[in-house]
Amino acid sequence: MYQKIVSALTLTCLLFTSCKQDLEVDQPGNLVPKTVDQDVNLPSIAVNGTLLHAETYGDPNNSMVVFLHGGPGADYRNALNVKQLADDGYFVVFYDQRGSGLSRRHDKNTYSIQLIFDDLEAVIEHYKSSPGQKVFLFGHSWGAMLAAGFINTHPDEINGAILAEAGGLNKDLWDQYTESSRRAKLFTEATNDVLYYDQFLTGKDNEHAILDYKLGIASSYTYAEGNDEGIEGPSPFWRNGAVVLYALSDIAENDGFDFTQNLHNYQPKVLFLYGENNKSHGLKFSEKEAAFFPNHEIAQIDNTGHEMIYFKWESVYPVVLNYLNSLN
Repeated sequence: MYQKIVSALTLTCLLFTSCKQDLEVDQPGNLVPKTVDQDVNLPSIAVNGTLLHAETYGDPNNSMVVFLHGGPGADYRNALNVKQLADDGYFVVFYDQRGSGLSRRHDKNTYSIQLIFDDLEAVIEHYKSSPGQKVFLFGHSWGAMLAAGFINTHPDEINGAILAEAGGLNKDLWDQYTESSRRAKLFTEATNDVLYYDQFLTGKDNEHAILDYKLGIASSYTYAEGNDEGIEGPSPFWRNGAVVLYALSDIAENDGFDFTQNLHNYQPKVLFLYGENNKSHGLKFSEKEAAFFPNHEIAQIDNTGHEMIYFKWESVYPVVLNYLNSLN
């Protein structure tokens, strides 16, 4: 992994020194892909004061499944397998969350967790074709936390939810998961490799292209050999959102959060998924999170880890479809 990171950074340095007059790191599209406000050819929607990269599959009059990607700051590219649900009579909505993927970037001091909830509500309203249309949330990792948090404050708006390895529905659980999966490994070889690139390329708080590029390189540590989350290898993504990751992480760390206060009132069944190979999650952690919901189901996805939707969709798909059909 060390050699891959060094090679990538060497190539970048050569590119921007040998072609200095033509390519500058702060010009859109040179270092990372353009966002929707920089490229009008990308599919997008304007909601809640921002511009989001978004696309849909299926009949817009069918029951809606909104996919919520992880991060914060990731994108939905490695979850596009979920569009198969459109063939089963569901209207599938994907969007890159504010400041993530190919969506518009914003300054760090503009973010709040409530704003991310407001964006989700606006996305649902944007695509909803009738008042009686059912809406299901399908969240992965941070996206599963977001789904639970939205249900916590909007229970009557959501007809069911699939939560795939949420990273913690309150600050205590979040600390437990991040400690076991990432932060406790600060001085391992994988994490030291991540720190290496900082001497080559630095970026200020809101220099999005540089920060997103660095985060993209850093993501390689998540699938380092022997990683506790059981991630098999790299999966495709468009662009990371570093500033939104730093902003929401700081808020969580400094202010705390609790998405569970009202979940005991939510009556529809909630489906929890976990990967067999994720040592940081597993059945016990799923049970801790599922306990907040009075009606839940927990399913293990065999022979995979945290990125089950990409690597083992053929195993995830029938479990998800059976759940959705039971509530549709």
